[in-house]
Amino acid sequence: MKKILLADDNVTDRVLYRRFLGKQLGHESVEFYEATSGAEAVRLFAQILPDCVLLDHNLQDMDGLLVLEQLKQLAHSETLCVIMITGSGNETLAVRALNSGASDYLVKGQFDRELLARTVTHAIEKNEWQQYQTRYHQELQVMNQQLRESLSELTETRQQLQSRNQELAAINQELGRTNADLDNFVYAASHDLRQPVHNLQGLFEELRRSATFHDPEEAHVLSLVDSSLRALVTTITDLATVVQEQRQTGEQATEPVQVREVAKEVCHSLRPQVEATAARITTDFKQLPEVLYIRSNLRTILLNLLSNALKYRHPARRPEVVVRTGWRNDQPILEVQDNGLGLDMARHGADLFQLFRRFHPGVEDGTGVGLFLVNRLAQTAGGRVEVESEEGQGTTFRVYLRS
Repeated sequence: MKKILLADDNVTDRVLYRRFLGKQLGHESVEFYEATSGAEAVRLFAQILPDCVLLDHNLQDMDGLLVLEQLKQLAHSETLCVIMITGSGNETLAVRALNSGASDYLVKGQFDRELLARTVTHAIEKNEWQQYQTRYHQELQVMNQQLRESLSELTETRQQLQSRNQELAAINQELGRTNADLDNFVYAASHDLRQPVHNLQGLFEELRRSATFHDPEEAHVLSLVDSSLRALVTTITDLATVVQEQRQTGEQATEPVQVREVAKEVCHSLRPQVEATAARITTDFKQLPEVLYIRSNLRTILLNLLSNALKYRHPARRPEVVVRTGWRNDQPILEVQDNGLGLDMARHGADLFQLFRRFHPGVEDGTGVGLFLVNRLAQTAGGRVEVESEEGQGTTFRVYLRS
């Protein structure tokens, strides 16, 4: 419902305005308020904030222009809807009214109910449109300010990210150089140590052949020295192997590999251990006979897992090893299952792939390098290694060949 304030000291004119607008606009859609003076008009305006004011120019206490100025102090110009009504067709007065903020003007005696209704309706609609534009522009300004702030924050964040990326790139380069230097050092050291250790082994063998020891304790010491030398040779060899495998990984390309052929090569290499332990190795590659992998890496992985299965066999039973390939969660896997000593995963699981970690002290041949190498090669190819094991029962290694 629209609220219209009739500010006119002539009761006849106010009745006329009511009748004209009520018929044209509908009495149910218009609510009228009346003021007989300028002061009353200002007071009522402040109370009801009407949608439109019909303001007589010639009020008894003040003229309409002065009332209009006071109304402008109570409302924003965009929300002020005033139609000035004059007693004569004075163009100068009309221009002054419009310049002072009036929406339109009418001359008494020169309009009918249709013109009055049309003028009021147009003035209200124009006022509402101005209010909508004002709100719209204000919202746009707020949004623009928010966008500017967001853009500023994004720019700052991007600069920070760029700076951080540069720092990370520099750190990665430094780490790469450090790792390369470390690999070179370890490889050179292990390579350079081989000959002195072999010389030491030769001298020890010569000493054992040429010297005579009558004390049993001395013979036991010789046995301990021999074991220590063998362990040292194995450690140096394995360390060189780790570095060499990591060097070659970045230089080799993947290719379709027949798993059965690689398994046959590995079993041939381990033939002395297989015969010595009377192990039975069963293979099943029906689900996945061929994989896309670096051939030498697949051979190294299988060699270490099979070697461990034989090395850490249970002394009370014949080694039974199953090698199979297949799919698990839509990912290709290589699985090696044995019935050996097994592991306490709750105790050792977190350290299983650490370099030089050993979990069966009674097995002299172990160096803790094989599983480290298997895990590193699997991760380099984008895969991982899962382990299921029960102490005294056996272990299953499941190598995911890619992520």
